[in-house]
Amino acid sequence: MGYVAVKGGGLAIENALKYVERERVKGGSSPIKIEQIGDQLHLAVDRVMGEGSLYAPGLAALAIKQAAGDMLEASFMVRAYRATLPRLGYSLARPTGNLRVIRRISSAFKDIPGGQILGPTSDYSLRLLDFSLKYETEESYREWLRKFTDDAGLTPGEGRLESLPRVMDLLREEGLLEEPVVTPETQQICDVTRDSLEFPAPRSAAMQALARGETGGMLCLAYSNMRGFGSVHPTIGELRVGYLPVEVTNPITGEPYKVGEVKVTEAEIISKGHGGRKGKPKFSMGYGICFGHNETKAISMAVLDRSIQEEEPSAPSESQEFVLQHIDGIESMGFCNHFKLPHYVTFQSGLDRIRKARTIILEKPQDIIKTKEENA
Repeated sequence: MGYVAVKGGGLAIENALKYVERERVKGGSSPIKIEQIGDQLHLAVDRVMGEGSLYAPGLAALAIKQAAGDMLEASFMVRAYRATLPRLGYSLARPTGNLRVIRRISSAFKDIPGGQILGPTSDYSLRLLDFSLKYETEESYREWLRKFTDDAGLTPGEGRLESLPRVMDLLREEGLLEEPVVTPETQQICDVTRDSLEFPAPRSAAMQALARGETGGMLCLAYSNMRGFGSVHPTIGELRVGYLPVEVTNPITGEPYKVGEVKVTEAEIISKGHGGRKGKPKFSMGYGICFGHNETKAISMAVLDRSIQEEEPSAPSESQEFVLQHIDGIESMGFCNHFKLPHYVTFQSGLDRIRKARTIILEKPQDIIKTKEENA
């Protein structure tokens, strides 16, 4: 049994795509440049890169323009493009201690080595509309930037801070932090883009799936855990935003070689203590890192990393399989939207069964009642 072919379907689809483009350009305003999206909607670009699993700001900005601002659709485009690229190699696994920090805070300690660095954030302001942006011009835009640079005493290329010591090391030095058990299995790095997830999933696979997860979906599950449907009530040990060097093995010398850097957000959360492996009370930790500046996702990732390590899950957000199979926004969107495609045959089958059952009940109601009484 197959779907019934619809004549003219191909032409209708082509015209539907033209209609999509018409909706994007019908307003009469000047076209948005890719550079403008990258510069002024950088948080949207960062989110698309993280969920699309490809660090390419220019392509993410292009996808946002093509998708008319639909973030899931843009992420879908980026990930689809990623699937067409050749696999040339892998970057080296490196600790993030050499992160060049532009923002770094801790809600666990007031005084930390290197100090609290607020960096670019609106956390401490009211969410009020700035109506002056309606009248912003290129001249006022440039003038504001020039004044800010002069007031801060910056010159082009400055303003980035060097690496700073980790706040969590304060707890490690006192032996107050439970460290993960290191085994040959945990040291092996999986690749979820080539191998399907199997449960229980190794931590490297779980972390990759979380790093590719959709921000809203991860926030939903992490929030449910934080507010009582789980056991994690986090304190942020350290939240950092900065630029992380990317190193590969030099094919000639065999030595590590820096090929560039990527902007990332990293979060380490402290959760409730427990007995530890030797019976001494310790704190546990959750870790999150993602492309770009996306603090909500990094914190949610850290909470979920901690929650799915529970040996006896008591909530959906503590089930590794439940979490990892439901946080991928692209897969979720694809499954949801596939219901818009023709389901004529399957629905007709269900419709026929309902009609037949109603006919039987209406024609022989007494026989059905008698049969039910006999079975009882």
